[in-house]
Amino acid sequence: MIDAIINNSGESRKEWLLNIFEQYGRENRSNSRYQFRQHENHLVLLEKDMYSQRMDYLHENPVCAGFVSRPEHWLYSSAIDYYVINGKGMLDLDAVSDSSVI
Repeated sequence: MIDAIINNSGESRKEWLLNIFEQYGRENRSNSRYQFRQHENHLVLLEKDMYSQRMDYLHENPVCAGFVSRPEHWLYSSAIDYYVINGKGMLDLDAVSDSSVI
């Protein structure tokens, strides 16, 4: 993305974008120059009730945004796999363990 911004003569925000990416890059010692995205990924162990809560939140996002009236109507959602008996969405899902900790 950085190269695309630098090499695009039609990018009107080039200087502004590069300044922002460079500013954040200086704050992160693992970068040589630019920081394009956040590097704050960390694993969180979710108990089963927390997993369900997070899945419900994700499934409800298109509904809250007004794109669909029900979660299972969103084309690329896994909601149909969870909410509809014998439902199969567009995406292949890995089976989730039935243990108390996911």
